[in-house]
Amino acid sequence: MNLPPRWVRRLVLAPAMVLITAVVLATLPLWLLIGTALSPFLPGRLRAVRVLWVAVVALVTESAVLCALLGLWIAAGFGLALRTPLLQYLHYQLVGWYLRTLYREAARVLRLRVQIDGPDPDEYLDRPLLVFCRHAGPGDSFLLIHALVNWYAREPRIILTEALQWDPALDVMLNRLPNRFIPAGGGGTRLERRIADLATALDHNDAFVIFPEGGNFTERRRTAAISRLRARGLEDMARRSEAMRHVLAPRPGGVTAALAAAPDADIVWVAHAGLDHLFTVADIWHALPLDTTVDMRWWRVPAGEVPRDEAGQVEWLYRWWERIDEWIDRSRQLPGDHTEG
Repeated sequence: MNLPPRWVRRLVLAPAMVLITAVVLATLPLWLLIGTALSPFLPGRLRAVRVLWVAVVALVTESAVLCALLGLWIAAGFGLALRTPLLQYLHYQLVGWYLRTLYREAARVLRLRVQIDGPDPDEYLDRPLLVFCRHAGPGDSFLLIHALVNWYAREPRIILTEALQWDPALDVMLNRLPNRFIPAGGGGTRLERRIADLATALDHNDAFVIFPEGGNFTERRRTAAISRLRARGLEDMARRSEAMRHVLAPRPGGVTAALAAAPDADIVWVAHAGLDHLFTVADIWHALPLDTTVDMRWWRVPAGEVPRDEAGQVEWLYRWWERIDEWIDRSRQLPGDHTEG
């Protein structure tokens, strides 16, 4: 479905979200009664009530953010000062509250825990960062940005799929910050130019985020990526990608564009495991409550250790992706072991 124009999203979708929230809150006792009545007939522990509660929290949070965004727009002289440092800072604070609230309730109700293993946050102080992360499982980008904003006090910049603009709060909030929305399948040189533009002029508390795989992991996408490498005559990369069982073949174009645009930035590689076995809405539904721990592993590489030639960067990317694949394999074999040499 095509994304509606911006004026429709602002004047129709955003008010409709607030109205839906008001209706849901007014009829909440009825929904709770229905959810409770259905629970004995559904597998899991109060699955319908848990999902209902998380949905209600999400709606209320969404509407609160929209009201705050309207207030910030008015305070910014009806939008004239939105790009000033103070207003940008206030918007990042709002992003942090939004993510923190959703994470806290989802973690409590769905019994989800996140454990991060890696350098101490103090090691990241006063250094711009390029963050290269694995992309797999529901909500991994949410957890990553939540960690960057609320645990590492970073102001992230990220390339996002334009379909996320159907969500009114994300649409308004993220379009006011230095992010870029792209259409599905919108890769190639145009995307690399956008990546380079967004990764330029990072300051001491910025973090540019990119997912080198270009999409969420599925076995079908993994096979297709390997076939594309073979079709382009890249047999060595295809063989190496076949040996990696838990990740897609990385796409070097975006990574090399970011490295060229931010040569002084340190690199952070991020791997995670715990939700990557859930691919569909049905998988998530059957897994509720999740009652699991998501392990996130962060590695920091100083800017001075990054190869400067493109061929060296591609090889470096593949070596790191192989290391991430091995870490995921060990993490699955040895649950609860969070050490890494």
